[in-house]
Amino acid sequence: MTPGAPPGLPGMTMTTRVLSVSVPVADQDAALRFYTEVLGCELRTDTELWPGARLVEVVPPGSAVSLFLLPPDSEIPVAVRLGTTDADAAHARLREAGATLHNPEVLRWEGVPPMFAFADPDGNGLVYLEEPVG
Repeated sequence: MTPGAPPGLPGMTMTTRVLSVSVPVADQDAALRFYTEVLGCELRTDTELWPGARLVEVVPPGSAVSLFLLPPDSEIPVAVRLGTTDADAAHARLREAGATLHNPEVLRWEGVPPMFAFADPDGNGLVYLEEPVG
């Protein structure tokens, strides 16, 4: 049985941890100042992934979970990012369960972990990112 798997679901691909949570913000610069200067978060990333897709990531000191400060209309999914041990198995399981998948297959880019976006039954955005085992 997979560690942490619910009873009756041996071998189920499990969520390993919360990696990051998106916070929708109207003004990324103002939000960055607030989260760093007022709340004391540390800036981890401030980069344009592609034209028009600025990623601002902050993390509270000592936290393993970061915050993505994204405009609501961002091309980067406004979502909770979760780790998984097997993105392909997680994608297949969600497809079989009838979940809303925003990517018809697992996305793969050089230097980036396999990932895909989906929604929970209430339409909340989620992203699974495959983490190395071990």
